[in-house]
Amino acid sequence: MVNNLTIIGTSHIATESIAEVKRVITELKPAVVAVELDSARAHALFQRGKQRGIRWQDIKRIGIKGYLFSLIGAYVEKKLGERVGTTPGAEMKAAILAAREVGAQVALIDQDITITLQRFSQTLTWKEKFQLVWDLMTGFFGREKIPFDLSKVPQKELITKLTREFKRKYPNMYQVLVVERNIHMARHLAHLLQHTTAPVLAIVGAGHEQEIERLVQKYIKIEDRC
Repeated sequence: MVNNLTIIGTSHIATESIAEVKRVITELKPAVVAVELDSARAHALFQRGKQRGIRWQDIKRIGIKGYLFSLIGAYVEKKLGERVGTTPGAEMKAAILAAREVGAQVALIDQDITITLQRFSQTLTWKEKFQLVWDLMTGFFGREKIPFDLSKVPQKELITKLTREFKRKYPNMYQVLVVERNIHMARHLAHLLQHTTAPVLAIVGAGHEQEIERLVQKYIKIEDRC
């Protein structure tokens, strides 16, 4: 891995992740803390309860499927977070606050959520829509179906297994939500690393961590040859 880059894989609802990002930022004191957020989601983390409602223009822009997915995703994360007493994205908020405390620059490296939801609306197939509805109706997110402690980050073997299953059942969703965003975040990190030798800490969801590491190395090698 690039010597001055450290990547932490987190769970967006795990109390363990909140403590981990605070600890690492305090100990490492990086020059840059890069987080898996875009500007809209970062702003929303600090404005909970104050956001305006979705307007018709917003739905037209991102598509009805993207809009419905964002509602379902937010609802599921909220309910899972309630089980362990956290708010979705709390580890990212903690990372931003800790970065400010140590004087680190905060870099928002994720793709604009509008683009992601637009792509979701464009690529989701009927087969995947029916599969998603079926999984939700049959308790895909039910308590007994979750094979790990929600308050902790799942082991890498389990993450790999769940990611593989997600890719098999939802190939187009996987492409939009994982592959395309991994490329965007890795390119952003590679660009940052081309302009500093100081420590850079990236905080991303555990399902993105390994592939982003591989892609960052790839893009830096390409830049070095140019």
